[in-house]
Amino acid sequence: MEMVPSEENQFVPKEIQNAAEEPRALCIIQDITSAKTVNERLTLNLPASTTLSKLYEDVAHKAGYVNGTFGLAWGNTQDMAPLDHSSEMSLSESGFEPGGKRNFLQLTDKDGEQPQIASDESGTADSSGLDDSSQERFIGPLLRDGTPGCSGDYSSPSYSYSSILSKSETGYVGLVNQAMTCYLNSLLQTLFMTPEFRNALYNWEFEEQEEDPVTSIPYQLQRLFVLLQTSKKRAIETTDVTRSFGWDSSEAWQQHDVQELCRVMFDALEQKWKQTEQADLINQLYQGKLKDYVRCLECGYESWRIDTYLDIPLVIRPFGASQAYGSVEEALQAFIQPETLDGPNQYFCERCKKKCDARKGLRFLHFPYLLTLQLKRFDFDYTTMHRIKLNDRMTFPEELDMSPFIDVEDEKSPQTESCTDSGAENEGSCHSDQMSNDFSTDDCVDEGICLDSTSSTERVLKPKSLLTFELFSVMVHSGSAAGGHYYACIKSFSDGQWYSFNDQHVSKITQDDIRKTYGGSSGSRGYYSSAFASSTNAYMLIYRLKDPSRNAKFLAVEDFPDHIKRLVQKEKESEEQEKRQREIERNTCKIKLFCMHPVKMMMESKLEVHKDKTLREATEMAYKMMELEGVVPLDCCRLVKYDEFHEYLERSYEGEEDTPMGLLLGGVKSSYMFDLLLETRRPDQVFQPYKPGEVMVKVHVVNLKSETIASPVSVRAYLNQTITEFKQLIAQATGLSAETMRVVLERCYNDLRLLYVPNKTLKAEGFFRSNKVFVESSELTDHQVPFTDSLLWKLLDRHGNTIRLLVLLPEQSPGTLANRTLFQKVGSDSDVLAEGSKGNRKSVEAILEESTEKLKNLSLQQQQGSSTSDSQKSSDASDFEHIESPTQDADSNSSLCVAADNRELENRIRATSAGSGGASSDPENHFACEERSDSEVNNDRSTSSVDSDILSSSHSSDTLCNADSGPIQLANGLDSHSITSSRRSKAHEGKKETWDTAEEDSGTDSEYDDNGKSKAEAQYLYFRAEPCSQDDASWDSQKCLVVHVDKRITLAAFKLNLEPYVGVTSTQFKVFRVYANNQEFESVRLNETLSSFSDDNKITIRLGRALKKGEYRVKVYQLLVNEPEPCKFLVDTVFAKGMTVRQSKEELLPQLKEQCKLDLSIDRVRLRKKTWKNPGTVFLDYHVYEEDISISSNWEVFLEFLDEPEKMKSMSQLAVLTRRWNPSTMKLGPFQEVILESSSVEELKEKLSEISGIPLENLEFAKGRGTFPCDISVLEIHQDLDWNPKVSTLNVWPLYICDDGAVVFYRDSTEEPLELSEDERNELMKKESSRLLKTGHRVSYSPRKEKALKIYLDGGPAKDPGQD
Repeated sequence: MEMVPSEENQFVPKEIQNAAEEPRALCIIQDITSAKTVNERLTLNLPASTTLSKLYEDVAHKAGYVNGTFGLAWGNTQDMAPLDHSSEMSLSESGFEPGGKRNFLQLTDKDGEQPQIASDESGTADSSGLDDSSQERFIGPLLRDGTPGCSGDYSSPSYSYSSILSKSETGYVGLVNQAMTCYLNSLLQTLFMTPEFRNALYNWEFEEQEEDPVTSIPYQLQRLFVLLQTSKKRAIETTDVTRSFGWDSSEAWQQHDVQELCRVMFDALEQKWKQTEQADLINQLYQGKLKDYVRCLECGYESWRIDTYLDIPLVIRPFGASQAYGSVEEALQAFIQPETLDGPNQYFCERCKKKCDARKGLRFLHFPYLLTLQLKRFDFDYTTMHRIKLNDRMTFPEELDMSPFIDVEDEKSPQTESCTDSGAENEGSCHSDQMSNDFSTDDCVDEGICLDSTSSTERVLKPKSLLTFELFSVMVHSGSAAGGHYYACIKSFSDGQWYSFNDQHVSKITQDDIRKTYGGSSGSRGYYSSAFASSTNAYMLIYRLKDPSRNAKFLAVEDFPDHIKRLVQKEKESEEQEKRQREIERNTCKIKLFCMHPVKMMMESKLEVHKDKTLREATEMAYKMMELEGVVPLDCCRLVKYDEFHEYLERSYEGEEDTPMGLLLGGVKSSYMFDLLLETRRPDQVFQPYKPGEVMVKVHVVNLKSETIASPVSVRAYLNQTITEFKQLIAQATGLSAETMRVVLERCYNDLRLLYVPNKTLKAEGFFRSNKVFVESSELTDHQVPFTDSLLWKLLDRHGNTIRLLVLLPEQSPGTLANRTLFQKVGSDSDVLAEGSKGNRKSVEAILEESTEKLKNLSLQQQQGSSTSDSQKSSDASDFEHIESPTQDADSNSSLCVAADNRELENRIRATSAGSGGASSDPENHFACEERSDSEVNNDRSTSSVDSDILSSSHSSDTLCNADSGPIQLANGLDSHSITSSRRSKAHEGKKETWDTAEEDSGTDSEYDDNGKSKAEAQYLYFRAEPCSQDDASWDSQKCLVVHVDKRITLAAFKLNLEPYVGVTSTQFKVFRVYANNQEFESVRLNETLSSFSDDNKITIRLGRALKKGEYRVKVYQLLVNEPEPCKFLVDTVFAKGMTVRQSKEELLPQLKEQCKLDLSIDRVRLRKKTWKNPGTVFLDYHVYEEDISISSNWEVFLEFLDEPEKMKSMSQLAVLTRRWNPSTMKLGPFQEVILESSSVEELKEKLSEISGIPLENLEFAKGRGTFPCDISVLEIHQDLDWNPKVSTLNVWPLYICDDGAVVFYRDSTEEPLELSEDERNELMKKESSRLLKTGHRVSYSPRKEKALKIYLDGGPAKDPGQD
């Protein structure tokens, strides 16, 4: 009996669980395996606890199929992946929605084959399961709006790609739609169903030595037709045909017109068939002739020429008319209806030697054997300026009599004197407005043939009975002018039956279905009837002449030419091979395989093994795949069930070496919920059995004395074991004492749980498949304190929150860093220096460790509130204890003690460095820095305005001497050590410091509080740095640190800890986080923690002053209005809240002089707003940042050099950039700035007249478009801009000039444009294109063009370097 877990975590029978009140899932299944069943629905209402395997059984019973021979997939998503037929997951777990909501599924083919019908013995379909409403059958895919199964205009839901095997019951084979190739499929099926074309194609023989079969269009068509006639598949691919066209996969996503494809493909075939028997096949079958004539109505003189055509385009609705033509016959009559040329359209008669009224028209001289009519349903709406589709009703007969449309007047036309024979200049085009084609291209190749001029008396008219054509193909378009779907309705000449060829689906249809393609609607709605009509209607009609002497029958297989018989055999063998390969694939288990390789560590691969192979054979295959030969003996390897996600060994397979893999893995599946691991052992070891139901536990042993956590030891346990039993198990594996053992379970990230209830089971404690525990067994009293206050918890907490960062240190200027580190506070402990000079020096590492230990001891004394008068008091506390609490004020003795320890540390390191060849201390520089406060040092503007100032020797003492303890010089290659104290003690006694308080609305946090004091951490968080090893360093290992740090540390404290390594105070360097592609972004919010960082993230340290509260980093660009590139980067600088614009310029100019060698006067420069590349508001000297000017982090401004003192004095003024356009020379003048006192158009024109000399009445202006400098082609500026707008002020439409920096063009209205020859215009156009492309501005507007349909005879498109 199957058991399921109840709410009480006890197992109960499933029958009891499935109570009557259980919610049910309504499943509606559509069978899309054949066109016959596509509109049928199965309805099942099942309990939500029903498994997927039971669902498959019920569907098989209802549908009458053998279970396991079909698939079920979601019907309302794009994901066609089938549901797992063997899964024991319930419907609710699999995503089914209970409670009366409908769950739509599709019944699909499995592995490319149709479902097997269940025999009478195995049961028949139960029709009672079918919903009555779903029994309505709709034959064929000719769905109209509102019919069942129709989804919009484009395609029906029966349009599926899942099944391409098992031929349709019609006996015909479909074509797979690659993406949007329905237009191609419709045409190919029509050509295949044309006996004359198919037989002629079969008679052509491919010469392989002359051409590559891949690029041969006739050969690939031949192969396709052979497969369509002989294949056992339901549908076949067309990729080989499109590849011969020279198309790549992107072409499959291009929608094209079927008539355009027909003409292009016929032209390609003609080119390929040159000098063969089929050279004139297209013309013989599809080409007709017509006469394009003009006849004088006064003398009867007629001028004419003969044109050829491959199809006749018929207008649906005449231009400007409200009514459409009702039938094809009516449209044909309108096609040959002549028009009268009179009035201004009179024709110049060669005989009369004057303009006369004339009659112009077309006459059919000859109809082709296969007559193609194109119904021009795509038109252009000049009201909306969009392409539209005309869905008006147009009938067409099954038999079309063309005798009324043939020309009979030519038999008696003695006046006809002028005759031209143009051949076919544009195939299918009859040089008439009615004949123009919506989809023709200007660059089409001459596709016709030259005709011999034949007098009308030599032609013999066919009797009327021989001009009857029968309809055999209707190509239908469903959709709009923007896109849609094509399919073909084709009558077989073999049995007279009509079939629908809708991509891979082929089904029988009736005459009623053909009539539904006429278009239109049931009622008359007048002019707008087309808008309410069905969008599914006939687009191309193909008729065949009824002539028993010419009407051919399809070649039977036994009558095939020898080369076709060979091709049939070749394709049959290929299909059999494909079937065998598919059979192998269907019986192959594919599962992820892992292996802990003794040399290469964890390896991953995919094991593909036949389901009948045994476990022993699969192990041997995996052994070879993982390249273990010569490394580990085969008998020391085994395959085990593995869960990669949880790193859990689920079970081993003892005694099942001869069991087939299909049985072990639970059958052949598309994916498995588990993996396999190839486990290895040493020859002297024995494999441990892994039993189902066991859980994996990774045990980490913790040593409190050394504060280390060992690598994990794997232990397997049972969920029903108690904690006491579990401790005994761990004791056996680790050798620890079970009596004093503490076990801590880490259930999820940083969720630590002490397991202290002896009789509680592992399951009750929350153990799962894979678990991590920490164990500690020592005699210390640490277990007596509450767990969250214990040393164990703090060590585990540190372990869980520590991340590993790679820090790249900055380049050091020669000598600078050495000098900088000498200006530290120096104590009076001369013994240290003496000791260093005697040569009995300890290493820097030893000094650091000793100092660290002292600082740790001190931190414990402060935390525990004990007396701090004895600075030598020590303790065994670890380096993660608190050093200072925000609620505790250490007394002066503590502060002095910290300072003393720091001084001792610094002096000893300095002595060590001096003794080992480092920089020596200079007695002259030992002064009392304590007298200078942090705020005095760091607010010295002369040392902070320029990043490079911190490297300047003149400021080094002021900038880098610290009131508390300075940075310690350490070589980047030193061994690791821990920094365990705050780097600064309090500089002002009696003042309480606040750490990590939320900053106000400045763009960045500051390292300073309101009193100018430097911020630090309230509690110590773990930090340890060590030099990069060669393995770690993707950077230079000499400049790279590996930092292990608690990610809860703030950026401010992190920077303080980095001071000794960088060599400057934290206020004098910046931290940049390195992202993918080596993009760097500065981290500026000092109160934020490193919680967003993860292991092995990279950080770059750059020298430069860090920001204070209210300061912003600003990028300064030079504005060059008359340069090709008007925006040039100058420097990075810092602006502060409350600073005036003039003050910022005063600070900026020395920086420009030093870094950019620009010596500028403060009265000849201006700062202005920068919005991308557009210059904006001019900032006046008295403006204050954050009060008058909004400022943000990473702000950008323009700096503009002035030729004269600043004229902008008030915010009411407006600065406009003007440029003169000279039509007579086709040139634009340079930019000139105009300062306006108001927004008056009249004032602007007066200013422009003043600087240009153009009379006021002749001056015209226009606002520039786009981004600065508003470039426009000189060929377009004269007419494209809105010249001289009728407004009186600049701040209204269409100008909207409300801010500084607007661009205005102006001209003299009396100046005539330069007359250019065609060559001069083309040359100027090239120059303008080149100029505007360089500046990134448009040359001219061009709407997106549709991609032209082309077939490449050389196998692929040539790369056009000039093509966009």
